[in-house]
Amino acid sequence: MRLIQNSLHDEVAATLRDRIFSGELLPGAFIDEVALAEQMAISRTPLREALKVLTAEGLLRHEPRRGCFVNEVTEQDLDEIFPVIALLEGRCAFEAARNASDADLAALETLHERLQRHARAKRINDYYEANFAIHEAIITLANNRWLAQVIGDLRKIVKLARLQQLHAPGRLEQSLSEHMAVFAALKARDAEGAEVAMRTHLTRQRVALRELARNQKSRLTA
Repeated sequence: MRLIQNSLHDEVAATLRDRIFSGELLPGAFIDEVALAEQMAISRTPLREALKVLTAEGLLRHEPRRGCFVNEVTEQDLDEIFPVIALLEGRCAFEAARNASDADLAALETLHERLQRHARAKRINDYYEANFAIHEAIITLANNRWLAQVIGDLRKIVKLARLQQLHAPGRLEQSLSEHMAVFAALKARDAEGAEVAMRTHLTRQRVALRELARNQKSRLTA
């Protein structure tokens, strides 16, 4: 019975996580436990366990005597998170350069060719998918579960902000150039070069997002 209960609250957490990332549950939204329990045909116990999981992940915040709300990511949050992700993914690139086999590099080359095609065609959504696959491949090659776990947790918070950094002027081309620099270092088995290139890539993402937010704010106040 305990295993069934654990499985149920994990399933509920996954469902709510998808609703948050899809925008069905917007930042700041109140989590109505009674309504959700009825919608999902479950008791309040697995729902509350699921809410604890999402609160621990940073996707929800709990306010005493008020309940749970979808978290809101601030510019300060992003300023604090991106340098950490840059350090962690930089280390992944360092380890990947030392661990990658010829077959691994061939698979990465295929992914980078796909990335280039999407960039040339301005297919931003497809570019995001290929970009994510490349980052995941490098994290996997690092073969460090602690790095992977912490990066995964931080990515959830960044994803909560529903960011679109590739819409910043010139960012698509810049992102491709940065990825190719990382890949060149990986092919050369240059661990330190790969680390620096990846850290630069993540740092410039934050710069692009800041510029995009500033431009959007200017348009709203014009």
